[in-house]
Amino acid sequence: MTDKKRGALAIDALKNEYPDAICSLEYTDPLQLLIATRLAAQCTDLRVNMVTPNLFKQFKCVNDFAQADVSDVEELIKSCGLYKTKARDIVLMCQALRDRFNGIVPDTIEQLVTLPGIGRKTANLVVGDIYHKPAVVVDTHCIRITGRLGFHSIKDATKIEKLLRQILPPEESNDFCHRIVLHGRAVCTARSPKCGSCCMRAFCMTGLGEKEL
Repeated sequence: MTDKKRGALAIDALKNEYPDAICSLEYTDPLQLLIATRLAAQCTDLRVNMVTPNLFKQFKCVNDFAQADVSDVEELIKSCGLYKTKARDIVLMCQALRDRFNGIVPDTIEQLVTLPGIGRKTANLVVGDIYHKPAVVVDTHCIRITGRLGFHSIKDATKIEKLLRQILPPEESNDFCHRIVLHGRAVCTARSPKCGSCCMRAFCMTGLGEKEL
């Protein structure tokens, strides 16, 4: 079976299993998604969603964050982990948005990754969810599950993103990545995947015991 065929089967199976393909981070504008995604590094989305309402109440726009004292941001995001680095990045990121992009969150991956603390995973999420452009968000769930499906045997997120762009139809890639996260949390977990109840077992190389279809 070709990767594209397996990819098409995975898209259909996940679409049936998780019809609502949405980001689990809560936000109301592009800046909030950008910041929430930065906070989500090595932290659960649930925890981030508990922290951001008060953060966004205190700092409402790019200028507010750009002029903020880093220590004030630190205090509001402490429970997210790595809070000192994240607070510094958020303030520097907003200063860059103010000074280089007129306070507007860019709509390209190439521009987004020039912002402090922003990598391709966050950039893809913003480009896909905010600007509705084809994007591939490669997080730990995506790396793990696409590897188990048989698409690759690597851990390099940038290489996996490039590979998945060749496999997935552009119009399906955003939702596929959201559904992969939901599936990774519910079924294809890191330690004990529930292959017996997986909607992709019939064509997953791990579920099939590495046997080719």
